[in-house]
Amino acid sequence: MAGLAPDTPTPTEILLHAKSRVLELHFSDGARFNLPCELLRVYSPSAEVRGHGPGQEVLQTGKRNVGITAIEPVGNYALKLVFTDGHDTGLYSWDLLHDLGKHADQLMANYLERLALEGASRDVDSSVAPPKHGGGCGHH
Repeated sequence: MAGLAPDTPTPTEILLHAKSRVLELHFSDGARFNLPCELLRVYSPSAEVRGHGPGQEVLQTGKRNVGITAIEPVGNYALKLVFTDGHDTGLYSWDLLHDLGKHADQLMANYLERLALEGASRDVDSSVAPPKHGGGCGHH
Protein backbone atom coordinates (compact mmCIF):
# COMPACT_ATOMS: atom_id res chain seq x y z
CA MET A 1 0.00 0.00 0.00
CA ALA A 2 2.52 2.56 -1.15
CA GLY A 3 1.86 6.09 -0.03
CA LEU A 4 -0.80 5.25 2.53
CA ALA A 5 -0.21 6.26 6.11
CA PRO A 6 -1.68 3.91 8.74
CA ASP A 7 -4.12 6.63 9.81
CA THR A 8 -5.37 7.43 6.30
CA PRO A 9 -9.17 7.76 6.31
CA THR A 10 -10.87 5.27 4.01
CA PRO A 11 -14.04 5.81 1.99
CA THR A 12 -17.21 4.50 3.57
CA GLU A 13 -19.38 5.54 0.63
CA ILE A 14 -18.62 6.38 -3.01
CA LEU A 15 -21.41 7.81 -5.14
CA LEU A 16 -21.15 8.99 -8.73
CA HIS A 17 -23.62 11.68 -9.74
CA ALA A 18 -23.31 11.31 -13.52
CA LYS A 19 -25.61 14.17 -14.54
CA SER A 20 -23.92 16.74 -12.32
CA ARG A 21 -20.49 15.16 -12.97
CA VAL A 22 -19.62 14.94 -9.25
CA LEU A 23 -18.03 12.11 -7.26
CA GLU A 24 -19.38 12.13 -3.71
CA LEU A 25 -17.08 10.58 -1.13
CA HIS A 26 -17.74 9.88 2.56
CA PHE A 27 -14.69 8.98 4.66
CA SER A 28 -14.19 7.07 7.89
CA ASP A 29 -13.10 10.28 9.67
CA GLY A 30 -16.51 11.84 8.97
CA ALA A 31 -15.31 14.00 6.07
CA ARG A 32 -17.62 14.29 3.06
CA PHE A 33 -16.55 15.71 -0.27
CA ASN A 34 -18.25 16.41 -3.58
CA LEU A 35 -15.46 16.36 -6.13
CA PRO A 36 -16.20 17.61 -9.65
CA CYS A 37 -15.08 15.16 -12.33
CA GLU A 38 -13.20 18.04 -13.96
CA LEU A 39 -11.08 18.52 -10.82
CA LEU A 40 -10.36 14.79 -10.59
CA ARG A 41 -9.38 14.71 -14.26
CA VAL A 42 -7.08 17.74 -14.26
CA TYR A 43 -5.36 16.57 -11.07
CA SER A 44 -5.03 12.96 -12.21
CA PRO A 45 -2.07 11.20 -10.58
CA SER A 46 -1.08 9.74 -13.97
CA ALA A 47 2.29 10.41 -15.59
CA GLU A 48 0.38 11.82 -18.57
CA VAL A 49 -0.81 14.69 -16.34
CA ARG A 50 1.84 14.90 -13.63
CA GLY A 51 4.85 14.33 -15.85
CA HIS A 52 7.84 12.37 -14.64
CA GLY A 53 9.12 14.95 -12.19
CA PRO A 54 8.55 18.39 -10.69
CA GLY A 55 7.87 21.07 -13.26
CA GLN A 56 6.79 18.56 -15.92
CA GLU A 57 3.06 18.82 -15.19
CA VAL A 58 0.91 19.00 -18.33
CA LEU A 59 -1.92 21.55 -18.20
CA GLN A 60 -5.19 19.80 -19.01
CA THR A 61 -7.58 21.83 -21.16
CA GLY A 62 -11.13 21.37 -22.36
CA LYS A 63 -12.18 19.28 -19.36
CA ARG A 64 -15.16 21.33 -18.08
CA ASN A 65 -17.71 18.71 -19.22
CA VAL A 66 -15.69 15.55 -18.60
CA GLY A 67 -17.49 12.82 -16.73
CA ILE A 68 -16.68 9.43 -15.27
CA THR A 69 -17.88 6.28 -17.05
CA ALA A 70 -16.48 3.69 -14.63
CA ILE A 71 -15.05 3.40 -11.13
CA GLU A 72 -12.87 0.36 -10.51
CA PRO A 73 -11.51 -0.54 -7.06
CA VAL A 74 -7.77 -1.23 -6.89
CA GLY A 75 -7.04 -3.45 -3.93
CA ASN A 76 -8.02 -1.84 -0.65
CA TYR A 77 -6.19 1.41 -1.29
CA ALA A 78 -7.32 3.18 -4.48
CA LEU A 79 -9.77 3.74 -7.30
CA LYS A 80 -9.16 3.69 -11.01
CA LEU A 81 -11.44 6.27 -12.62
CA VAL A 82 -12.35 5.97 -16.30
CA PHE A 83 -13.23 9.36 -17.78
CA THR A 84 -15.45 10.16 -20.75
CA ASP A 85 -12.41 11.50 -22.65
CA GLY A 86 -10.81 8.04 -22.46
CA HIS A 87 -8.30 8.88 -19.72
CA ASP A 88 -7.95 5.93 -17.34
CA THR A 89 -4.31 5.68 -16.24
CA GLY A 90 -4.39 7.40 -12.84
CA LEU A 91 -4.80 5.50 -9.57
CA TYR A 92 -6.54 7.63 -6.96
CA SER A 93 -5.39 6.41 -3.54
CA TRP A 94 -7.54 7.09 -0.49
CA ASP A 95 -5.09 9.69 0.80
CA LEU A 96 -5.03 11.47 -2.57
CA LEU A 97 -8.84 11.56 -2.76
CA HIS A 98 -9.06 12.85 0.82
CA ASP A 99 -6.43 15.51 0.07
CA LEU A 100 -8.20 16.57 -3.15
CA GLY A 101 -11.40 16.90 -1.14
CA LYS A 102 -9.80 18.98 1.61
CA HIS A 103 -8.17 21.35 -0.86
CA ALA A 104 -10.67 21.27 -3.75
CA ASP A 105 -11.50 24.99 -3.73
CA GLN A 106 -7.85 26.08 -3.72
CA LEU A 107 -6.86 23.47 -6.31
CA MET A 108 -9.66 24.60 -8.64
CA ALA A 109 -8.63 28.24 -8.19
CA ASN A 110 -5.01 27.32 -9.00
CA TYR A 111 -6.15 25.44 -12.10
CA LEU A 112 -8.31 28.33 -13.35
CA GLU A 113 -5.45 30.76 -12.73
CA ARG A 114 -3.02 28.58 -14.70
CA LEU A 115 -5.50 28.31 -17.58
CA ALA A 116 -5.85 32.10 -17.64
CA LEU A 117 -2.07 32.63 -17.54
CA GLU A 118 -1.59 30.29 -20.49
CA GLY A 119 -4.58 31.62 -22.44
CA ALA A 120 -6.12 28.16 -22.37
CA SER A 121 -9.74 27.09 -21.98
CA ARG A 122 -11.81 24.71 -19.89
CA ASP A 123 -13.99 24.27 -22.99
CA VAL A 124 -11.40 23.71 -25.73
CA ASP A 125 -8.89 20.87 -25.56
CA SER A 126 -5.72 22.48 -26.91
CA SER A 127 -3.80 19.21 -26.69
CA VAL A 128 -5.67 18.01 -29.78
CA ALA A 129 -4.43 19.41 -33.06
CA PRO A 130 -7.12 21.27 -34.99
CA PRO A 131 -8.22 19.64 -38.24
CA LYS A 132 -6.24 20.71 -41.28
CA HIS A 133 -8.22 22.68 -43.80
CA GLY A 134 -7.19 22.27 -47.36
CA GLY A 135 -9.86 20.07 -48.78
CA GLY A 136 -9.38 17.50 -51.45
CA CYS A 137 -6.93 14.68 -51.27
CA GLY A 138 -3.86 16.85 -50.98
CA HIS A 139 -2.44 16.16 -54.46
CA HIS A 140 -2.16 19.60 -55.99
